Amino acid sequence: MAKDKNIVRVGVASWIINMDGAVLLGLRKSSHGAGTWAPPGGHLEFGEEPKDAAIRETMEETGIDLPPINVLACGVTNDIFLEENKHYITIHYVTHLNQNATAQLREPNKCSGWRWFPRNELPRNLFVAAANFWRQYTL
Repeated sequence: MAKDKNIVRVGVASWIINMDGAVLLGLRKSSHGAGTWAPPGGHLEFGEEPKDAAIRETMEETGIDLPPINVLACGVTNDIFLEENKHYITIHYVTHLNQNATAQLREPNKCSGWRWFPRNELPRNLFVAAANFWRQYTL
């Protein structure tokens, strides 16, 4: 039996807000969303809790260790990437840091770098899931 290529995947995103009210975004360089800005995130692994995936992905990508008690679900988006023929449901989480953190570039093959943006000055070229979230929700 042929494997169905038209599947919906689950993604997670971590919207991290520092003490100055700025949001952490990374400039993607992998083929999926290259040239767009996105919060730390990735795929939900089999058997994994979505919140745990958001915490894990944030650590893997930035080196920032999010305390689970501070990671709160804040929205869900339906994200269709027409050019790539991909479809995701993305669960978004928010964390307000009570101390400023420096994001490390831990996956340079996937991200060009991390930058803190004031919430009212986000770049226009947001990753599809990030743009969908930002249109629907307020942090």
